Amino acid sequence: MPQDPPRPSPNPGHIRLTSHPGQGSSGAPALRWGAPDAAGRGPIVGTTTHRSQRNVIGTHSGSYGVYRALAVAAGSLVRGHRADLTNTAPTDPIGPHPGWGDSKKIVSLDPWGACVQDVFADHLAAGYDIRPTIAVTKAHVHLPEIRQAIAFQRLYPDGRHLLDDASAAVTKVAVEPVWWLPGVAERFKVSEADLRRALFEETGGMYPELVTRSDLEVFLPPIGGQTLYVFGDIRDLANPAVTLTARVHDECNGSDVFGSDICTCRPYLTHAIEECVAGAQAGGVGLIAYSRKEGRALGEVTKFLVYNARKRQEGGDRADKYFLRTECVAGVQDMRFQELMPDVLHWLGIRKIHRLVSMSNDKYDAITGSGIEVGERVKIPDALVPADAKVEMEAKIAAGYFTDGHVPTSEQLAQVKGRGLE
Repeated sequence: MPQDPPRPSPNPGHIRLTSHPGQGSSGAPALRWGAPDAAGRGPIVGTTTHRSQRNVIGTHSGSYGVYRALAVAAGSLVRGHRADLTNTAPTDPIGPHPGWGDSKKIVSLDPWGACVQDVFADHLAAGYDIRPTIAVTKAHVHLPEIRQAIAFQRLYPDGRHLLDDASAAVTKVAVEPVWWLPGVAERFKVSEADLRRALFEETGGMYPELVTRSDLEVFLPPIGGQTLYVFGDIRDLANPAVTLTARVHDECNGSDVFGSDICTCRPYLTHAIEECVAGAQAGGVGLIAYSRKEGRALGEVTKFLVYNARKRQEGGDRADKYFLRTECVAGVQDMRFQELMPDVLHWLGIRKIHRLVSMSNDKYDAITGSGIEVGERVKIPDALVPADAKVEMEAKIAAGYFTDGHVPTSEQLAQVKGRGLE
């Protein structure tokens, strides 16, 4: 089959042949990642009904695409349904910011994904099935910990950030992953070919286009995305003169939702939310960036297996075996890999985080390594650490998990020494 003429790649000196059936209203629009504007970049088209329009690997909505398939199979959803995007535009405008056109800053989300109705109006009018990959809305969040903070007079209802019923006003942003494979490979210091083959093989060959269509550079992976909760004016995130309190939090369903006490996840999350509300009330802005990376991205089944292995080993749950037991079950201690995490911060235009509510060196290094300045690092108060989670804290101290941002107390050091971890 004859191929279309080569089209330039965003990588200087690099040209690829494309097997798209043509450009224009009947074919796939060109994608030039890192272009300075939406028109130059082109729309993300992951439709399953007009295959000639597709310019990506995979489909929208990540793992929820499987539920969509079930709905079609069950007859609940008409195949080829087109979303009516009337009145779905963001409640708050975001950007564009300099990072949107920088292929070094953003490789794992579509910076234009929230405003496709506006920036790709011509394509939509021409019949392209373009879906938003980012949505922005307003909401109130109710947490018993915030009500408790009001009761202890650490916070106060002000009618703007915190209402009389103890609910906090937020701007919520949902972000689906959109991976530009050349940039992801560069971020992880591997070849694009090796990345594509690993993705193909480790998903059981689910996406053959990963190894057969090198002209398709964008992948919509079947994974969870991120939710952002912004306290205060979302435009202030891009203003380094406004104090920003932020936490980057990885999902922990057992603790975050159900209050399991074997880890510090919910206490740290709710403490960060309190800090964000207080920061907004003091004239700053707060941000919680919540990523779906359950169980250090190992999954909840693996996490529970590790819990059993830790509790049942000789001597009980021990800090010196904390990471070892995870590695024995999963083969690796942690698969969250924070390399892609700063992308959403650059999408928001963030240049400085004044107060980072985190003790993780991995998160700190990824953020600062991407060019964002970090001021103070805020640790979780000792009083908020559940008794059953102290093993976790001791293990992290011993492993140097947060050595740069946290000075252990003499009591913690004594505990570490007593367990032979010094």
